[in-house]
Amino acid sequence: MIITIASGKGGTGKTTIATNFALSIPDAQYIDCDVEEPNGNLFLNAEIVERLAVGTPLPQVDLEQCTFCGDCAKACEFNALAVLKKKVLVFPELCHGCGVCRYICPAKAISEGEKRIGIVETGIVHQIQGDDVAFAQGVLNVGEPMSPPLIKRVKQCALAGKTVILDAPPGTSCPVIQTLNGSDFCLLVTEPTPFGLNDLELAVGVVRLLEIPFGVIINRCDSGDQSVVSYCRAEGIPILMELPLNRDLAFAYSKGIPFVAEYPEAREQFRHLLWAIHKELKP
Repeated sequence: MIITIASGKGGTGKTTIATNFALSIPDAQYIDCDVEEPNGNLFLNAEIVERLAVGTPLPQVDLEQCTFCGDCAKACEFNALAVLKKKVLVFPELCHGCGVCRYICPAKAISEGEKRIGIVETGIVHQIQGDDVAFAQGVLNVGEPMSPPLIKRVKQCALAGKTVILDAPPGTSCPVIQTLNGSDFCLLVTEPTPFGLNDLELAVGVVRLLEIPFGVIINRCDSGDQSVVSYCRAEGIPILMELPLNRDLAFAYSKGIPFVAEYPEAREQFRHLLWAIHKELKP
C-alpha cells in the first residue's frame, strides 16, 4: 500500500508525521519526494547504500543537417526551442524531455542527449526497537526547475509488499500531483488556524480531483481555533489523528530526534493510524 503524507502549506509537521509513522509500523518504506528540500533523513539517519544519477532527455541539434525550417519550435508546447536563420537555441530549463521535436524534425537533425537533474539515494534505517525501515530520497540539483521527473524516478524505488510512506512536497502544484499519482491513500496534515484551513481546502480539492481516498491529521490541535474541525465535519472528511502542542515533542524535534525514538509508547498511536486507514479503505 502507498500512503502519501501531504499538506497544502509548509511548516505543518508533514515530515515529522511521515518519519515517525514509518518508524512505528511494520514493513515500512519511507520515500522523501520533497526533492527540492529533502530533510526526512535528518530524523532517520539512514545508511545510504546506493546513489544513482538521474537525468532527463534534452534535444541535441546537428546544425549541419538542420534546414532551419522551424517545425521543432512550432511543435514544442513548452517553447523550449527557438530557430534563428542559422542557429537553433535550446532552453534546458523549459524542456520537458517529451521528444516531440526529435519526432517532428523532417531532416532528422535532432538527437537525444541528457540533462542531469539530481540523484536518487537508497538505503536502510536501522532501529533498536521495531523493524528496520527501507529508505529512498531524491535530491534535485540546485537551481533545477523541473522536479517531477526526479519525483517519478524516486517513486520507482517503492518496494512491493511494503507499506510505502511518500513524504510529499508542500502545496498543490505539479510536484505534489506527481507524488500523489498512484497513491492508495493520502493523509493531509494541517493545523487549526485560518491559514491551515485555507490551504487544507486547496489540498482537499486536489485529492478529490485525483479521486484518492484521504483523511486529515491535525497537528498542534490544542492551539488555534475550531474552523478545521468544523470544515471536516461539514465535508464528511475523517480526522484520523490529532497531535497536541507538546513541549517534549518540540524539544526532540529541535535535536533532530524522531519522537517515537524518544517516547516509544507513541508508536502505538501511529499503528492505530494505519489501522484507521485500512478501515477507511474497506468497501
